[in-house]
Amino acid sequence: MSEPGTRTEAAPDPAAGSGAPSPAPPRGLWHHRDFMVFWVGEACSLYGTQITHLALPLTAVLVFEVGPEQLGLLRFTQLVPFLGLALLFGVWADRVRKRPVMLGANLSRMVLIALVPLLYHLDLLSLGLLYALALSVGVASVLFDVSWMSYVPVLVRDRRSLVEANAKLSATLSSADVAGPGLAGMLVSAFSAPFAMASNAVTYAVSAVSLALIRTPEPVPERAREKRRLRAELAEGLRWVFGNRWLRAIGLVGCSCNFFLTMVQSLFLLYAVRDEGLSPAAVGFVMGAAAVGGLLGALVSGAVVRRLPLGTAYRVSVSVIFLGPLLIPAAGGPRWLLITLFVASFFMEYSGSSIANVIIVSLRQAITPQALMGRMTAAMRMLLYGGGALGGPVGGLLAVILGLHGALWLAGALSAAMLVPIVLSPVGRLRAMPEGPDDPALGARPEPPHRLGP
Repeated sequence: MSEPGTRTEAAPDPAAGSGAPSPAPPRGLWHHRDFMVFWVGEACSLYGTQITHLALPLTAVLVFEVGPEQLGLLRFTQLVPFLGLALLFGVWADRVRKRPVMLGANLSRMVLIALVPLLYHLDLLSLGLLYALALSVGVASVLFDVSWMSYVPVLVRDRRSLVEANAKLSATLSSADVAGPGLAGMLVSAFSAPFAMASNAVTYAVSAVSLALIRTPEPVPERAREKRRLRAELAEGLRWVFGNRWLRAIGLVGCSCNFFLTMVQSLFLLYAVRDEGLSPAAVGFVMGAAAVGGLLGALVSGAVVRRLPLGTAYRVSVSVIFLGPLLIPAAGGPRWLLITLFVASFFMEYSGSSIANVIIVSLRQAITPQALMGRMTAAMRMLLYGGGALGGPVGGLLAVILGLHGALWLAGALSAAMLVPIVLSPVGRLRAMPEGPDDPALGARPEPPHRLGP
């Protein structure tokens, strides 16, 4: 199976018989100057974010000695903005140009992240302030996330290049997953958890500069000149996602995935440090070594999408993600075996996610009209990160009731049970990537919702 829009082997072009020339294949994105600039900036911010992903909860664990409930609440504050604000920001993102929004979001994250080491150095950092900063960073992250996924189809205007663009971005995320945790562990060991986060502020600054250097003009959305009701636009976005069986299936499975994975990751940090006695550097090694799976998955994702039926690739990659959490509570024995099983669990998560994300993001972009892209992305982010936001505090409550080990067993078993809806998902029946919202392979589906009023 080939990339979006180049499915001539599977479905010959009717125009071919009439002598019409086939459209020329797009040049590789290595020759796309502005995409490369965007990619470099995004790579820097992703590497820095991975450092904060480990350093922020370690600040709570090592500096404030929090318990599982408080650590779950910290994770909740990071993700709850996606649950409460994603749809509102998605409506706004569809009305305005995306690049200025992304630039402002990264500058905001730069300042907020830099406040953590500064306040710690001045002995002014408290757990309450840490929660507040995590919440504020989450709000800025919502703005950036609902914008960048809608911006990529604007920057990469040939839809046949979307899989290549998403594969490159996924590979960068996976390489950051590989290097970030290990680097974070070393920085925490050398400078303390709060000071390790200063590097993330620098990477957000680099990302902001890269966005400012992009030359491709971004037109103001035509509908942005109309006066519209917020409630009507929110309804349009929700109806498009929940009324489309492909998007609905992707969103509900993704919500469950983030719920269980966030629960497991929150519990794992305490379990590894307190129950198993791993150092921050050892935890960083586990996450970094496991993330090699994400890098490998990203490197083969393009080949997987081309050579396997799309639905088969989706089912296998997502199933691997949901099976990984079972290995954490099952780990035991000598220290080398314990760490090996920990690495294997997250290896499965990262490798499956790298392949699945390329498929899912490309599919969402391919079947959604550009006018609805921001709201579709926002509704998806609300589902995905909403699930993750709830996973943290629910995991903390389960740990209080069952203990860390018992809660990890329950989370692993419930995660594995998700294989049933994955097998039944309509996405698993797709043979190839759709060429657009009107691709006949999608079958009967609702039309894009009409505006409900001025």
